[in-house]
Amino acid sequence: MKGLRLYLCKRANPLGGGHIFYSQREGGPYYRWRFEELRGEWLCARIHGADLSLTDLVSAPWKDIPALLKTTLDQHYVE
Repeated sequence: MKGLRLYLCKRANPLGGGHIFYSQREGGPYYRWRFEELRGEWLCARIHGADLSLTDLVSAPWKDIPALLKTTLDQHYVE
């Protein structure tokens, strides 16, 4: 996925549970990704730049991204 950047938040997940990931592609909007246990899928929400503290984000290595999230990202960011 060309130009896709993935991030983790340095702060704890306020909802508890697993990691929350953030994504942005080539200067586009940011999306927050969280795993919904009951549905068994990754859900995303578009985040306004003013609502996101970029200093709280760290780059997430591709190897640390769950396989199901990789598949979901591939479907979300259609080439």
